[in-house]
Amino acid sequence: MRSAISSPREPRFVADLDSLRAGSPAVCDVVDSTVAAARSVHDAALEEAARHKWIESQKHGRDLGGLALDEWFRRHWLPYCRFCRLEHLRGRNPWREFGFHDFGRLSELLKQGDLLLDRIFDRLECGQENLDVINWAMDWGLDIDRVIELLELVDINRARLDPLYIAGQG
Repeated sequence: MRSAISSPREPRFVADLDSLRAGSPAVCDVVDSTVAAARSVHDAALEEAARHKWIESQKHGRDLGGLALDEWFRRHWLPYCRFCRLEHLRGRNPWREFGFHDFGRLSELLKQGDLLLDRIFDRLECGQENLDVINWAMDWGLDIDRVIELLELVDINRARLDPLYIAGQG
């Protein structure tokens, strides 16, 4: 199954760690623990696809092999990446592909009860795109400048990662 994946990309935020480690020892501990906990979206997705393959194979009474993996990546890859991006911004789970500086970037706004950001997250989690959110905000007479500011902070299009899984080789 590993042969269907090319080598993982280098984490985007590792290059920034030296500048962060130059700070206080407490900052170093936080940086190192967050980096150590960071997982790869690609690796986690492959694990999810393998679970899907097992479940579907059990349902059909035979090993579906690469067909089930192909189906998972075709149906779930982009929503999974989107979920991981939002989880990363909330500070719930660090993902290497989305950068250290973005980890937990919006957690304080959410903790402070930024209802607009919370509602934007709800829409993005349901698969809506930026334009859908802007149209929703216009329909409800919301502050469009604030909506656009929040959408730029979220940068949901950054979640459109290319899968490392090669269809048909599962």
